[in-house]
Amino acid sequence: MTVNPARPAPGDSPGTPPEAGGAPDDYLERRALRRGSAGWLLLTGLGVAYVVSGDFSGWNFGLAEGGFGGLAIAMVLMGIMYGCMVFSLAELSSVLPTAGGGYGFARRALGPWGGFLTGTAILIEYVLAPAAISIFIGDYVESLGLFGLTSGWPVYLFCFVVFIGIHLWGVGEALRFSFVVTGIAVTALLIFAVGAFTRFDAANLNDIPVDASAFGSNSWLPMGLLGIWAAFPFGMWFFLGVEGVPLAAEETREPARTLPKAIRWSMAILVVLALLTFFASAGSRGAAAIQDAGNPLVEALQPDGEPTTLSRIINYAGLAGLVASFFSLIYAGSRQLFALSRAGYLPRFLSLTSRRKAPYLGLLVPGAIGFGLAAATGDGARMLNVAVFGATISYALMSLSHIVLRRREPELHRPYRTPGGIATSSVALTLACAALVATFLVDVVAAVIALVVYGVAVAYFGFYSRHHLVAKAPEEEFAALAAAEAELDRG
Repeated sequence: MTVNPARPAPGDSPGTPPEAGGAPDDYLERRALRRGSAGWLLLTGLGVAYVVSGDFSGWNFGLAEGGFGGLAIAMVLMGIMYGCMVFSLAELSSVLPTAGGGYGFARRALGPWGGFLTGTAILIEYVLAPAAISIFIGDYVESLGLFGLTSGWPVYLFCFVVFIGIHLWGVGEALRFSFVVTGIAVTALLIFAVGAFTRFDAANLNDIPVDASAFGSNSWLPMGLLGIWAAFPFGMWFFLGVEGVPLAAEETREPARTLPKAIRWSMAILVVLALLTFFASAGSRGAAAIQDAGNPLVEALQPDGEPTTLSRIINYAGLAGLVASFFSLIYAGSRQLFALSRAGYLPRFLSLTSRRKAPYLGLLVPGAIGFGLAAATGDGARMLNVAVFGATISYALMSLSHIVLRRREPELHRPYRTPGGIATSSVALTLACAALVATFLVDVVAAVIALVVYGVAVAYFGFYSRHHLVAKAPEEEFAALAAAEAELDRG
């Protein structure tokens, strides 16, 4: 760990005597979150909120890549990856309950470079995903004819201003709002499943034309065996974001007990929703009919193309699902930025908190970037593909962190232990690497964009910020204590 003990942090009070890491006496006081704001129920709602918009749209494009069978296998494999990963994260969050989440875990296991690489990958995911979802919200608003608005920058700006404003009000209020909106979306998914299953026909599942030139192709795998791999990123959409639950660690009551419970319950609910949504949609209308639809659940309920009462309800509920995910991803991005900034990996002024203990710059800066990208490009699909690329890198590094800590620190106190231990996280690591490669099969441009952004961030860390880390930040203190204990053991 490299720190600069002599230089005050930008954004801190001038003239304040610095301590280790160039941080003044009141450094952490000015970067404090509101403790004890959430229990396991609100955190479970947060975990579902991160993901629920993916049930309403996006996953169905995987049908065009692999057909029903290809996407089904991809969904199962990605579900296994997420399941193994969240069990690993449950253990890590009970050991290191800080706002850094995955970055904090990797910092302890893989050192400053590993922490930064993981945190940056997570940040790419949580900055790009809300930008993409704001565009999808605009599309829904336009399709529903709400207030005569069309999808464009005024709608995107409204989303960022209003929902960031709620977060600035306070984390407790924000999580309760998210819980209510998520409840509406989940209820709508259950109603949709009941309605769609009344028209279920197994023959509809494999109605996509078979590509006879594809290796291993058949009616269930119309694009062949390679189609399974190409569908990986879309199978992820049923679970993408659930790994963000540990980012609420410092605002949680009894985090060592609460976080593992919330992570497990979130994943269990998401598995049920994924199975219901996937089978009901394809079996009701047909995989071919919904493979390119922007709102597949609505299409599944309109066999003649004419809106029904149920399809209108689901259309509005889809908007609620998008709002829930948009709102919660803003939260996740702000906490990841806050943790990286507080420890000096990013400019320190970004971690300052308000009187209501909200990281206001951690909310405003990513929000401004997200709005700018949405308004400038209007390409939500590409931004989501960039976000998926960042996510898969972080999954691999977080799974590796679990393996390293189990091997290097077997005696570390673990209030919760991952079932299967290293075998579980090894499965997650293997599948995460496969998913990372699959992103190149779907969108090479998005993967290259993510790599360029990643490269710029790595250069910043390598040339500047790794020399200005803050020793008193929680993640750095954990690492320093571990190093000291290791030194004593060697002595």
